[in-house]
Amino acid sequence: MVRPKKHRMVAFNPDISYFKPRGIPMRDLSEVRLTVDEREAIRLADLHGMSHEEAGQNMHISRATFGRIIQRARKVVADALINGKAINVEGGNYKMADQVRTFMCDKCNHRWVKPLGTGKPERCPRCNHDMVHCCEG
Repeated sequence: MVRPKKHRMVAFNPDISYFKPRGIPMRDLSEVRLTVDEREAIRLADLHGMSHEEAGQNMHISRATFGRIIQRARKVVADALINGKAINVEGGNYKMADQVRTFMCDKCNHRWVKPLGTGKPERCPRCNHDMVHCCEG
């Protein structure tokens, strides 16, 4: 039995999902598909300059998996740019990241939220205990 694919965490999803060469009618264009998680990999590695290790952590996947995703994404983009094809961004195995994260104290079970990207809190705001963890959902 094949192991199920782990969802890749995507933190940015713009409304733009289609790119095409200027001056060529749609009926005359070939199209390539770039998945949403591949676009996220390009954003993290090429736009933000993250290492494969950092970007993999952001997407909740391994460094090696990130490497395979970014390699496929770059190949799709290169094919479109070199051969004059349209890029359709859709699909993939991803989950949109929440804009906030929920944390829980291991001592008093207090739950609180923090904005995404602010890091893990060092202590519980209620009891000052240092054993806190992030809760999904």
